[in-house]
Amino acid sequence: MKAILHVSDWYLWRMTRHTEDLSDPKAMRALAHPARLSILNRLSAGGSATATEVAETAGITPSAASYHLRMLAKYGFVEDAPPRGDGRERLWRPAHKGFHVGVQPDDSPEVKDAKVLVMEALRRDANEEARRALANIDREPKEWQDATRFSRFRLRVSAAELAQLAVEIEQLIESYIAKTRSEEDAPEGARFVEAQINLFPMVSRPVPGLPTEDHDARGASAGLSE
Repeated sequence: MKAILHVSDWYLWRMTRHTEDLSDPKAMRALAHPARLSILNRLSAGGSATATEVAETAGITPSAASYHLRMLAKYGFVEDAPPRGDGRERLWRPAHKGFHVGVQPDDSPEVKDAKVLVMEALRRDANEEARRALANIDREPKEWQDATRFSRFRLRVSAAELAQLAVEIEQLIESYIAKTRSEEDAPEGARFVEAQINLFPMVSRPVPGLPTEDHDARGASAGLSE
């Protein structure tokens, strides 16, 4: 059994033939930092950028952004981009199209822990993107409000069917991936959109190491009632 997280454009899940396999524990631990994930998101969405530009998005100082960019470059996540203007400012860009992380039975404890760490960090980052979208939805034009989807389904499938479904979904979104669809190829009014895809077997028993919740208390704190 293996759990695989595919990330492409630092936003979109994508087929493994387009991605690189993460297996270096040091690289994964370096990536599992919220500021670095924010920087990668900014570079993917906006192309090349300076440390000052990504610092604004990540909510950190330019000097801190420079440090995080150097760490990302050390492990091959970003690289120097062609200069612009007078070339006095150093530009950065993503170094590859994406990556995937697969937790496998024969992983060493160090590798497994690093993989889980980066997968949890990416999941938190994706949740934050969704939270920001929800907070901003009433400011979006009506056509974007109508097109936005937050869907959740409970399926009854075999492992083989679930794997096939993942392939079919990836094939469906393939032509829309921002990294391979230029601005000229997209219709007028197109913008960056995040697609989050999660396919996993449900767990009906308590999971060791995870806190349990009082659902009645949780609903009350959220202002929910029967």
